[in-house]
Amino acid sequence: MSLAQLPPLRESLEAHGLLAKKSFGQHFLLDLNITRKIARLAGVGAGDLVIEVGPGPGGLTRALLETGAEVIAVEKDERFAPLLDELAVAAGGRLTVRLADALEVDEAALAAGRPAHVVSNLPYNVGTPLLIKWLTGPFTPATLTLMFQKEVAQRIVARPGASAYGRLAVLAQATCEAALVMEAPARAFTPPPKVDSAVVRLTPRPDRPPGPLLDALQTLTQAAFGQRRKMLRSGLKPVGGEALCAAAGIDPSRRAETLTVAEFLALAAALRPVR
Repeated sequence: MSLAQLPPLRESLEAHGLLAKKSFGQHFLLDLNITRKIARLAGVGAGDLVIEVGPGPGGLTRALLETGAEVIAVEKDERFAPLLDELAVAAGGRLTVRLADALEVDEAALAAGRPAHVVSNLPYNVGTPLLIKWLTGPFTPATLTLMFQKEVAQRIVARPGASAYGRLAVLAQATCEAALVMEAPARAFTPPPKVDSAVVRLTPRPDRPPGPLLDALQTLTQAAFGQRRKMLRSGLKPVGGEALCAAAGIDPSRRAETLTVAEFLALAAALRPVR
């Protein structure tokens, strides 16, 4: 059986008696028009390696395989193994399934030295920690094309001064060029979530900060946005406060949401000497 001969996803789910698990944050994307659009936005094709997290019944997986790409699907819910195995047979060896928790997976080992694109309709309950894992290394994807709750997607691309601007925006934009490229209404999913979703595409920056600087940036943003209404002299007190701001040339009376990514990186560069 080829990919084109596979039954519709709804029929496959019914045949195996599978329903979404709320505890896993599962909402299935079964509309192939939408999944194919995500695959196009990811820009992957023959010869590319894709790591997909949380494939579930394999809707997005099918679309990715249709591009000619090789896919490694990481799925925590073992109930979907039979469906994914059927898909692997139809894909003629271009799909590998790993039953594992994506938060604990070593993606670099999965990729075995090849550049790998991460494309996923992320489970809602682990989307943010997975993104931070990929942004801060040690594994650096070639690109990331990820679907989140719309509110989370907006936080990733938010600019200084916006209400959504915070720790996630700083980490994402310090390491990648980030753009919101697609929106999807709740009704596109089965079962429908309570909120709409959106796809963010991230491309690692050529001047991506090295590991020690990213570690300092994580520490800083956690402190600064943990008390975002306070001035930096107070919010950053645990990591140097006014002395740190002075070392970076930042006015300590400012608030975290007004700082650019470049200014946060200047604070991160100054953090280790101050500490």
